Amino acid sequence: MVSETMKAARLYGPRDVRVEAVAAPRTPQVGEVLLRVRAVGICGSDLHMYTDGRIGNIVYDTPLVLGHEFMGEIVALGDTAIDGAHHPLQVGQRVAVDPACPCQHCEMCEQGHPNLCPNHTFFGVYPTDGAFQEYMVVPSRNCFPISDQISNGAGTLLETLGVAIHASDLGKLKVANSVAVIGCGPVGLLLIQMAKLAGSAPIFAFDKLDWRVQKACDYGANAWNVDEVDPVKTIMAQTNGRGVDVVFEAAWADHSLQMAAEIVRPGGRLVLVGIPGDDRLTMTHSTVRRKGLTIMMARRMKHTYPRAIRLVETGMIALDDLISHHVALEDVASAFARNVAYEQGILKIVVNV
Repeated sequence: MVSETMKAARLYGPRDVRVEAVAAPRTPQVGEVLLRVRAVGICGSDLHMYTDGRIGNIVYDTPLVLGHEFMGEIVALGDTAIDGAHHPLQVGQRVAVDPACPCQHCEMCEQGHPNLCPNHTFFGVYPTDGAFQEYMVVPSRNCFPISDQISNGAGTLLETLGVAIHASDLGKLKVANSVAVIGCGPVGLLLIQMAKLAGSAPIFAFDKLDWRVQKACDYGANAWNVDEVDPVKTIMAQTNGRGVDVVFEAAWADHSLQMAAEIVRPGGRLVLVGIPGDDRLTMTHSTVRRKGLTIMMARRMKHTYPRAIRLVETGMIALDDLISHHVALEDVASAFARNVAYEQGILKIVVNV
């Protein structure tokens, strides 16, 4: 039985997270489930809202519960509670949750692009509260049951893996294509693994944090710290002046965008995954035009949860390896502060609710 109140971590403004008592959620209705949140990951987009008070052109002006990488246990069902694969859900099931709630009726949804739905809501993006709370009601179709082979922490990273799968799909990777990944956070590191699974070679990677560079090397990339080498000169030396076939920009989309445009070969493919803090995209037009680049913008993910779950359950991807820290809900504020400061060794922080 859920009590009348519960704990939630709410963002009141830039760098102002407070854990407090809030009203417990309502009873789930038709096509909904009540979830006991078990684990939530801190994502780079959460850090944007934490530091900037917004993400892109979305600004919050009332307290907001962040958190869109999450999993939990079903404690109550509404009528017709069917999961994302159209199977009945049960109380006690552990599920990963797709945070995007498309309208299911617009042109983009009808054409199979729910990630581009102009009418969607998204858990943890204003005005929809996210998962840094003990309980929440979610649409049943957003739920994907996970087996005991997948830990709670790994369950939160299925959303991150889904983003990497969608981005790699946009990159149209081929065997023996050369690939570069700029930014070796969790998404970038998963992109390296996706490229390796696709047979891409060689794989190059860049970051400014030594432990991330090392992790990229562990996953099979030739990786460098951008503060120690010139990425453009490095890639040109490695490819005899040709550049790489596909570049994934998975950093903060600032000067890294121009870097990406310069290291991709003429006629190559550039997939932009990172989100810029100032909501601006800047590249030298002549560089992009003269190379005739194909530029793809990765918008979250679509239809990737079943594939993400199979990758983990078959052992092709080890998500627990990306988790560097576990913290309690009460410690969310300090976890955000530590994450945005990129303390030594921080890769992915999972909040155990």
